[in-house]
Amino acid sequence: MIGTAIDITQRKAAEIALRDSEERLRQADRRKDEFLAMLAHELRNPLAPISAAAELLQMTKLDEERVQRTSRIIGRQVKHMTSLVDDLLDVSRVTRGLVELDNSRLDINQIIADAVEQVTPLIRARHHQLELSLAPDASMLQGDRKRLVQVLANVLNNAAKYTHEGGKIQLRTEVRVSRVLIEISDNGIGMAPDLIARVFDLFSQAERSSDRSSGGLGLGLALVKSLIELHHGTMTCESAGLGKGSKFTLCLPRLIPPQDQQDVGQSSTVQLPPKHSLSIMVVDDNVDAATMLAMLLEASGHRVAVEHGAHAALRRVNEMEIAPDVCLLDIGLPDIDGIELARRLRQLPATADSLLIAATGYGHENDRNQTKAAGFDHHLVKPIDIKELLLLLKGVLP
Repeated sequence: MIGTAIDITQRKAAEIALRDSEERLRQADRRKDEFLAMLAHELRNPLAPISAAAELLQMTKLDEERVQRTSRIIGRQVKHMTSLVDDLLDVSRVTRGLVELDNSRLDINQIIADAVEQVTPLIRARHHQLELSLAPDASMLQGDRKRLVQVLANVLNNAAKYTHEGGKIQLRTEVRVSRVLIEISDNGIGMAPDLIARVFDLFSQAERSSDRSSGGLGLGLALVKSLIELHHGTMTCESAGLGKGSKFTLCLPRLIPPQDQQDVGQSSTVQLPPKHSLSIMVVDDNVDAATMLAMLLEASGHRVAVEHGAHAALRRVNEMEIAPDVCLLDIGLPDIDGIELARRLRQLPATADSLLIAATGYGHENDRNQTKAAGFDHHLVKPIDIKELLLLLKGVLP
């Protein structure tokens, strides 16, 4: 009896490695597709108010105040689009090692103040409370002022986007002998363990859903971590789980502290005040987009109510003397998404028969099927074609 024994350990290992490689390629391909979809979505969002502003300027003679208001909205949205393009270019430069820091002696409290100033409009729009607890000792760093402000503004911006309206954001600093710690925490939607593990990866985001108000390109945190490391610092993230908030900790090298400097940062709480034919209700958390759409509709002779969240919209319906004939709903809303809001509006007597129009950056067939199943009458892709919208409204008029 003759037998042969062959060691296939290496072959099996090669097969396993090949399967792992194929799976990584599939995941990379999936993330690429998700990224391209998000890039299109994020670019369409600022295009919506810009397009509406152009339509408004063409269709009616505006007074000076409205012209100025329209101009400011266009400027803000162009700035937002520019920041998206800058993020793409920054990631490319950082990953190829082409970023050079403009190092200088910096006061960390001034960096924080500049970053807070940048994100204040978003925090106000979402009615958040921002609490600053700054260490009493002045702390000096060696770094690039513009890049460090960009880092803090990005993390604060994420905290504001991923925290439900009326939430709380805390920024705390701690001075140690050779390091400065900056902690930014919120009581927002939190993160699952698998997302924490890859939150600093390129194109990394939570699972794609109809609520993309908290979206982005998935570049910000990867860029932030790279910039912190260029400053010889570290960055970590933690979350107790979904619905339990998140905390980001930045650790940067500290310069030798100056002697007996005046106290520049006492613990303080900053309370940011909240903002201020057919009957139409517009619901969109993008303040500029909602404002421009409302101005266009008002210029067309309609009565318009604007809300920036689903719960606020439901309360508004119950308070309105005249029920809305039409509800224009963004799908990516911060509290509950536009799909669920449409279902709830269909259950209310006041809006059971209202015309529901979805406004979203997604226009695939499955997205249209989803809005139709939720009770929407029409699905419009941002930037909305105003002529098409006015034609739909014309069909509602008696």
